[in-house]
Amino acid sequence: MDELVSKARKFATQAHRRIDQRRKYTHQPYEVHLKAVAQIVSSVSDDPEMAAAAWLHDVVEDTPATLDEIGAAFGAGVAGLVRELTDVSQPGDGNRAVRKAMDRAHLARASARGQTVKLADLIDNCQDICREDPRFARVFCDEMAALLAVLNKGNARLLQRAKKVLKQCRSRLDQAPPARRPADRLSPFERHSIALHQRALQMFARTFIAADIAEPLRSFDAVRPADEVKQIMTDHGLTVAGVRKLGKVIGYISRDSLGGQACGDHLKELQPSQVLNTEASLMEVVHVLRIHDYGFITALGEIVGIIGRGDMHKPVVRMWLFGIISFMEIQYTDQVRLLWPDNTWTALLTPARLKQAQALQTERQRRKQACELLDCLQFGDKLRILMSDKQLLNNFGFRTAGAAKRIIKDLESLRNNLAHGQDIISHDWPQIIRMTHQMALMVKAAESRGNTGWREGDDSQESI
Repeated sequence: MDELVSKARKFATQAHRRIDQRRKYTHQPYEVHLKAVAQIVSSVSDDPEMAAAAWLHDVVEDTPATLDEIGAAFGAGVAGLVRELTDVSQPGDGNRAVRKAMDRAHLARASARGQTVKLADLIDNCQDICREDPRFARVFCDEMAALLAVLNKGNARLLQRAKKVLKQCRSRLDQAPPARRPADRLSPFERHSIALHQRALQMFARTFIAADIAEPLRSFDAVRPADEVKQIMTDHGLTVAGVRKLGKVIGYISRDSLGGQACGDHLKELQPSQVLNTEASLMEVVHVLRIHDYGFITALGEIVGIIGRGDMHKPVVRMWLFGIISFMEIQYTDQVRLLWPDNTWTALLTPARLKQAQALQTERQRRKQACELLDCLQFGDKLRILMSDKQLLNNFGFRTAGAAKRIIKDLESLRNNLAHGQDIISHDWPQIIRMTHQMALMVKAAESRGNTGWREGDDSQESI
């Protein structure tokens, strides 16, 4: 195996294992999919950068790795391919159809090499989804057909193979009886809970903005000597600075890369996906930092500020994350109360967890605090009750109870680390991304659908 490809395989495998990511339906380690995509690419090309990108094509979307890290570890060629293969849409951009259209337009502009890797990804995903989830496969097939129409620069053999796989999947679906859809897919919670908290949810989502955590961006003229700029950055504790040309910031530099002649020789171009305005929500900030090491803030059309992952430790962000968890807990509590009235949920708890809740209720009542037994449950207990219902497990986007347990554990870890002032980026970044994504979907639902919540429909494949 080529050294570059071997390095990419190891990097991707470790990145996905670190967050215990698995295939949605088979629960296999995620590298099973990555290996399949890499093998399909290698069947039509001996280009090591393409094979490396096949292994790495999901690391920026799904793990804490950024495009800057990929570029530093594998070079501009591989990073460029991964950038082409990374979705550009955000949860707040619209429903699934709108977001898929944005990502399709992005892929239409991709290089022939990038489109070839995408074709390999579609082939493996189509086979998996058609076999395991016939209902969603009908949606996926339509999306795949639309993608194939714009992936005409990709390898001709893979394009024909993808079309054949799509045709076979549709034929299998046509022969199968249509999936029976219950008359009412909405739980009482989904019809009721968002209505109670809709206005507060929208207000909260827009309360904290990029300007609250951004730092001023120090910048230098592109012709200024690199050694001089490096010394200034060292003296002021700057790791990143802007680069000006004709008085306008056109890119940025990192202190560690400086050396030689002018600082502009080390310029990194600003990507459109890195730029936010001062009023951007923290949900949008997280989306940018999911892909890039840094986001850049504009005011009156000029780059004036910078945000890195380290800024996510600031008190404003911690308050915001606590708020998201609180909104989630309110809704989980409402759902348990509605679906298991009169404390019938107690049968779903272990005796030890129930005894702990009863002891807390007794103590609160001794202090003259009125409270229900449900209010004395821990956050994870409420989630475990909900996940005991198979229909709810499916509605929340989990294939197995094991997957739900891992998410519950991650949420509890994030909440505990927030409460105790611990590092939330090193330990909880994937969960922050997942939770922020769900928050964006909740806000979008509240804004566009009114009295609804998590529900089946255009975002039915979005997981919590």
